[in-house]
Amino acid sequence: MSKKTLLLTALVLAQPPLFYATASAEIEDVSAVWDQNREQLTVNAKDEHTRGSLSVVYNDQEFPMTYNRDRERYQLRLSNVCYDNTVSVVSSSGESKRKSVRTKNGDGSGYECSVAPPVCQDADGDGYTAAACGGQDCNDTDPLTFPGASEICGDNIDQDCSGADLACETTNGPHGGLTFAEYPSNCISCHYSEAMEMQSSTHYRWVGETPDMVNSTGTLQGKLTNGVNSYCINIKGDWPVCGSCHVGRGKMPSDPTAGLENIDCLVCHSEEYSTARIRLADGSMGVLAPTDSMVQNVQAPTRANCLSCHAKAGGGDAVKRGDLSLATAHNSDPQFDVHMNTSGSDLACQKCHVFENHLVIGKGSDLRPTDDVNRGAEISCTTCHTNKDSLGGHDNSTIGRHVARIACQTCHIPTYAKVPTEIYRDWQLTHAGLPADGSAGPGHPLTLKEGNLIPEYRFWNRLSDNYLLGDDASLTYDAVKGTYPTSSPIGDVGEGKLYPFKYKRANQPMTVADFRLIALDTFEYLKGSGDVDTAVKKGLVNTGYSADEPYTWVETDTYQLLNHGISPSSSALQCNSCHENTSTMDLQGQLGYQLKGPKNVVCFQCHGSEEAKSFTTIHDKHVKDKRYDCSWCHSFSRPERNLRMP
Repeated sequence: MSKKTLLLTALVLAQPPLFYATASAEIEDVSAVWDQNREQLTVNAKDEHTRGSLSVVYNDQEFPMTYNRDRERYQLRLSNVCYDNTVSVVSSSGESKRKSVRTKNGDGSGYECSVAPPVCQDADGDGYTAAACGGQDCNDTDPLTFPGASEICGDNIDQDCSGADLACETTNGPHGGLTFAEYPSNCISCHYSEAMEMQSSTHYRWVGETPDMVNSTGTLQGKLTNGVNSYCINIKGDWPVCGSCHVGRGKMPSDPTAGLENIDCLVCHSEEYSTARIRLADGSMGVLAPTDSMVQNVQAPTRANCLSCHAKAGGGDAVKRGDLSLATAHNSDPQFDVHMNTSGSDLACQKCHVFENHLVIGKGSDLRPTDDVNRGAEISCTTCHTNKDSLGGHDNSTIGRHVARIACQTCHIPTYAKVPTEIYRDWQLTHAGLPADGSAGPGHPLTLKEGNLIPEYRFWNRLSDNYLLGDDASLTYDAVKGTYPTSSPIGDVGEGKLYPFKYKRANQPMTVADFRLIALDTFEYLKGSGDVDTAVKKGLVNTGYSADEPYTWVETDTYQLLNHGISPSSSALQCNSCHENTSTMDLQGQLGYQLKGPKNVVCFQCHGSEEAKSFTTIHDKHVKDKRYDCSWCHSFSRPERNLRMP
C-alpha cells in the first residue's frame, strides 16, 4: 500500500499506538500536544539543521511532517487518534535514539477511547479530513476541493463535494458563452491550477533541468538563456523574432510582470487561433481578427497546434528538425509518416508525447531541458509495439539479434527530409548569396536545403554534450572534421544503441582570444540593418564584451535525433542495406565494427589461408553456428548475447 493510499484509508487501531519521528539529522525539541475536543494529536520537532526530511512513523507506516519556515520546525497533525499517554520520537542520522514525552489532557489524565476511531489526517491542508476516514473532504489531495469551496462549472470536478459538477448555463457546451474580449481571464478563472502547471513547464520557461546533458548538468539550461545551436545561435537580442513561438502572449517568461495572464492557452487549445497567431504591433502575440469561436471551440491540442511552432523552428517550414513539417498536420500518405496520416493511424502528438500536469516527455538529442525529470525524456516505441525489443519480437530472428543495440528508428527511418531541410547556414552571406554588408537590407542568411537524405548514424547512450553560451569552444574542437560542435551524442560501439541523426553545419562567429561562439544579434540581422558585422558587434556587447573584440568565422556542426517520418515496415532497411555496402552506413570505417587487426592476421591466426566469402557467410559461421563473441575478431563485446568468450 502506498503512502498516499494509507492517508486516505481508514485504519482501526487495535492497541495504543507509538509514534516515531525519523530524520536525516539530529532531532531535538520534540513535543506532542493532544487536543481532547478535536481528538487530534500535534507532533512538533526540530532537526539539527532544520532542513532534514522528518516524518512520523506509525505502525510501520510513514507520515511526512511539514516544515514551518516561520517557526523553523516540523509539524504533523493526526486526527481521530486514540492512545494512552506516551509518544516516542526517534532520530535516524546514522544512529537511533529515542525521546519520550508524556501527553496528557487538561486534567492531567491520559485520554482513553472506548472504541478507537481510524487514523485520519487533513492531507491537503484545506481544513477538512478525508471522507474515507469519517471526514467531509471528497478529495483530500486537492486543497481547492472541500465542502463549501467555489464550484467551477463544466470542468468535471466536484469542488464543493456536493456529489456532482456544476453544470454551465450555456447553449453551446461549457465554453459556449465565452467571449474573446475576456481572454485569458476567462480561462484562468476556471483553470487556475492548469495555468500554474503550465507556468512551471519547459514549454513556458524555456529552461529546465538537464539530466541528459554531460555539460554543466547541475545548471538550468535552455533556449531562453545559455543554449547555443547552429541555427540562430542564441536568443540574446532577439526576443521579438525568436519568442514568436513561445507559448506566452508576448512577454518573456523571466519578465517579473509576466503573470498567469501571459500564458497563451489558445496556442495549444485552438487550431483556429494558433495557425493565425503572429507578433502584433504592440509587441504582444495574438491574432489580427480574433473571434469568439476561438475561445468557445477549444479542444485537446491537434497536430496543427503543435506544428504551428515545432515545424517552423529555425526560421521556416522543416528547417530545423528535418523530420517535421507543416505537411505532417494533415498528411494522408502512410509513406510520408505511418503514424501521423489521416488515412491511417492519424495519431495526435500527445499519443507519444504524453502530458502529465502539463509536463511532457520526449525531446531531441540536442534539446537541453528534460521537462518531466520523474518520467525522463525517452519515449519507448514498445509502449505500443510490445515485445518488439525482445529476441523473438520480430518474425525474422536475425532482426531480434539486433534490437539490443539498434534503435527502432534506425531501420524504420531509411531517409528523412521528405520536405527539404536546412543542412548548411552561412551568416556572412544573404539568402541570395550576396555579402551580408547591409546593402541588401535585412533578411535571412544563406541556407542550403536538401530533401530525401540518408541519416548520419551514431551510437548514443542517451547523453549529449551541448555547447553553452560562454563555453571555451576549443575544448570540444573536432580536428578531423574541422568543426566546433554545438551538439554531439555520446556513445560508441561498446556503449549505447545505434540511432539515426540529422547532421547540419553552419558558418558562425567566434572570439579570437578565448574561443567563445558569439551570439550575434539576429534581430539586427533579420529585421534591422542586415549588416552581419554590426550584428556580431551588438552580440558581443549583449554578452559583456567590447564591440571591438576581435572575432573570426568558424564552422560549427550539430547532430539532431530523428524520430518522426516513420516509414511502413515494408520500407525498412534490410540486411544488405548496412552490411553489404557503405552507401547507407560505414560500419567498419566509422562506427567501430572494424577488425582489431589486419584481416590477414585476425583470420589467419585460426584458419590460415582460405577463399574469400561474404560477410553474412563468415558472420553466421562464427556467431550463429560456433557462438563466438564479437571480441574474438573485434575490439568490443556483446555480453548480453551470452556468446563464447576467447
